Amino acid sequence: MDQPLSLALRTETASSHEDAEGSAFIEQLMGGLACRPAFVALVAQQLVIYRALEEVLWGEYADHPLVAPVLDHKLDRVAALEQDMAFFAGEDFEVKLASGEIHIVGATADYATSLRSGHTPEAMLAHHYVRYLGDLSGGQVIARMVQRHYGIDPTGLNFYHFAEIPKPKPYKDRYRETLDGLDVDAGTRRRILDAAIDSFELNRRVFADLGVAREPEHAAAGGPA
Repeated sequence: MDQPLSLALRTETASSHEDAEGSAFIEQLMGGLACRPAFVALVAQQLVIYRALEEVLWGEYADHPLVAPVLDHKLDRVAALEQDMAFFAGEDFEVKLASGEIHIVGATADYATSLRSGHTPEAMLAHHYVRYLGDLSGGQVIARMVQRHYGIDPTGLNFYHFAEIPKPKPYKDRYRETLDGLDVDAGTRRRILDAAIDSFELNRRVFADLGVAREPEHAAAGGPA
């Protein structure tokens, strides 16, 4: 309990964070060894995940004393992801999602189901931290790299653009201060930390499934088979 919660989250999730970011799918995507369809597939998975995340956060926890302090519509990503999907897959992307033409991997479906059916205040706070602080940090690197490697126009990268947060660092600093100011006992704190580790593992599984699903396209693009 000596560590502030924000620091404990960073240190205790370091290994699982590294495992997720070090997945073959992400390494190939960042290294220019994947392909444009692989990135589009990632956007589709994110849309499914964020729809579940924001549905539960705002529908179930908007007034909860543990979760509400970090909730902020400036962070919402669903509308941006819908714009990105329309850019990549056309205005009828919803039909393509429903029909399976746009493939959602098993780990993504499981992730969304766990958010909707297995949520607790501690878990939702952890998911909020893992997802949105990641978007404000490493997500910006992803945007630059996919532009460089795959020539993706910024019009298709709305997910990574926070129009109402022009300076991410001060925002992230305030977010961490809010976390550190939460009144949590030892048991609640442990559940938050464990849920954050689980959140990174859910992400790693999505990347692993995507790697398998997109392997033929990687090879066709000249990437590793």
